[in-house]
Amino acid sequence: MKNKKVIAVVGMAGSGKSEVVKYLQKKYNWPKVYFGAPTFERMEKDGLDLNYKNERITREKIRKELGPGAYAILSAPKINQALKASDIVIIESLYSWDEYKIIRKRFKENFQTIAVFASPEVRFKRLTKRKKERPIKNLKEFEERDFTEIEKTYKGGPIARADYMIINEKDLKTFHKNIDSVIKNILK
Repeated sequence: MKNKKVIAVVGMAGSGKSEVVKYLQKKYNWPKVYFGAPTFERMEKDGLDLNYKNERITREKIRKELGPGAYAILSAPKINQALKASDIVIIESLYSWDEYKIIRKRFKENFQTIAVFASPEVRFKRLTKRKKERPIKNLKEFEERDFTEIEKTYKGGPIARADYMIINEKDLKTFHKNIDSVIKNILK
């Protein structure tokens, strides 16, 4: 595992995490493990409609069954499998403090985190414009989502402990330049 890296992209909804992952996959062809996948798989299995309310209920159900580190537990085998074919694997949507600690313990110095930050105002505008990715309908729903992610999953821990921070409030070209700068440091 000496030259292997697991890079988690963390941040609040609408900050630009998916854009970082998409950019890195396109530029470097690195595989990703999406921590949210078990939620959608479970929703499909349970016959639930795709919406934020059902997503939240399902996430909470999975965490109740497996504990607060559920998504790290469910995703670790996928990360190990991806590392067999690639020196670098990207984790998208690592949320909780417990997930962070589990992945950190398992991958040690091979684990790096990139936090993506955008202000609540910028994120709210982005999330209301989403078409197919579970758009936020109003400010109340946005705040409820933020508070749930901070208070119930302790999402702030991985963001606060991130190895790198990228501010995403300007244009895409600037954002990509900042991503490149961080990746250059990680690959040293």
